[in-house]
Amino acid sequence: MAKDIPHIEFDSKKPDNSGIEILTIENLAERKDETGHNPEKAHQVTFNMIVFYTAGESKHLVDFVWHPVKKNTLIHISKGQINAFQFTPELKGYIILFTEAYLKKQISTLPKNEIDRLFNAQLFSPIIQVPVDSNVETYIRLFDEEYSNSQENYNQDNTYSALHTIIFSKLERLKQYQTLHLKRSDKLNTFLSFKSLLEVHFSKSRNADFYAEKLNITYKHLNTICKETVAITAKQFIDQFLILEAKRLLINSELKSTELAYSLGFEEPTNFVKYFKKHTGFTPNQFKTTVKLEF
Repeated sequence: MAKDIPHIEFDSKKPDNSGIEILTIENLAERKDETGHNPEKAHQVTFNMIVFYTAGESKHLVDFVWHPVKKNTLIHISKGQINAFQFTPELKGYIILFTEAYLKKQISTLPKNEIDRLFNAQLFSPIIQVPVDSNVETYIRLFDEEYSNSQENYNQDNTYSALHTIIFSKLERLKQYQTLHLKRSDKLNTFLSFKSLLEVHFSKSRNADFYAEKLNITYKHLNTICKETVAITAKQFIDQFLILEAKRLLINSELKSTELAYSLGFEEPTNFVKYFKKHTGFTPNQFKTTVKLEF
């Protein structure tokens, strides 16, 4: 079985740019037939993206959900997420691409709370509606100008890093208004530890008690933390995480359905089919067919 959704690797025109690139939405739309894949079709990126819309209205796909976009909408897409554009004639904006290695380098210069807010796909919406009086666009446009200026290529890494740090910090400040209930605390630290454990052990256990024991807390306490952090129970968070992982693997893996079920920790493939249908309304095969038609 061939992969239905392509993996898109980071491929910069500037091999010495240390893992970061910027281009315009208009340019991507113009050369969509030359990129080796259609950006309007669902694809999985192996890098991180910030997409900032400066004009027009449309929608953007992130992990199988279409989000409306307009002027001053900003979308952050993390490595591994599924996304797709929908181009319109009036659509304009910028796309900043950066590798995981570049992000790790930037992380060392940013406060921990900024990283939690900007790069945690399970915690926060990928959408930020930037206020009209914000100067975020000014710095992104300056970044584009610096990146495009081939005449002054000395010390560019430091210039990119400085501008990227400013952009990250400004976006995190905007994100704070959407997530005032999430402040750095022992509860948030515990939730993030739970999430990290889930990323490692999701194929081993779907039982919230398993993770509570690993964290040396009670199931009830883990449930309380999850409800306060993401407004759902620990079990609901586990199920959401596993279903998204299953969706990604279904449309982006050469594994057969039976092999996929075993890889996700199901002893019987039929149990996986029932579990998937319970949470999505589709069987795995029906979901794959729907994805091909809609995305």
